[in-house]
Amino acid sequence: MDYKIILVDDHTLFRNGLRGLLEHCTDCRVVGEAASGEEFLAMLDGTDADVVFMDFAMPGLNGAQTTERALARRPDLRIIALSMFGEESYYSRMVEAGARGFLLKDSDVDDVIQAIEAVMAGGSYFSPALLSSLTGRMRTYTREIAEDEALSEREREILVAVCRGLSNQEIADELFISKRTVDKHRANILEKTGCKNTASLVVYAIRNRLVEL
Repeated sequence: MDYKIILVDDHTLFRNGLRGLLEHCTDCRVVGEAASGEEFLAMLDGTDADVVFMDFAMPGLNGAQTTERALARRPDLRIIALSMFGEESYYSRMVEAGARGFLLKDSDVDDVIQAIEAVMAGGSYFSPALLSSLTGRMRTYTREIAEDEALSEREREILVAVCRGLSNQEIADELFISKRTVDKHRANILEKTGCKNTASLVVYAIRNRLVEL
């Protein structure tokens, strides 16, 4: 499959570096670059791109604003947010805007390709290093639980624990239940949410305000 990609970042050197990484992927083709959200939106209608790598902090429109406007016009786009350590406060805004993936700016080529393949398959992606950093900074977001929400109270407890980076055994020990019970709950959570892995569960939890950053 030929993945058509646009790079949106206000730093030319970074775009050059990311383009260089993508040259190692025979299925990837950069079809456009933009130094701002406005420039990207101006070129959007004239391209058939599949994936967009989107910086958050740009002059003018930021990444979340640009993502919202782009998806309003092209809901089929898969947008992967670019970030650095210390920018965790941006993630919930990018999730709400519709970003499918989150990639550190110093990621290697394997992470970049995995991110593209994950979002093109309909899933989501967090780079492993970013996921580790993010879950270490999460805390439970307290709010009322509506009776008609998909997850039970126990499943929500387990989901928050997953987002904190705990293994199934560690969750079992913390909640005083068996690992087998946690395994079953986790399988139910994946089925109910349509998530495929821990990264997509984190996105689901942020999107539904089960955790805050």
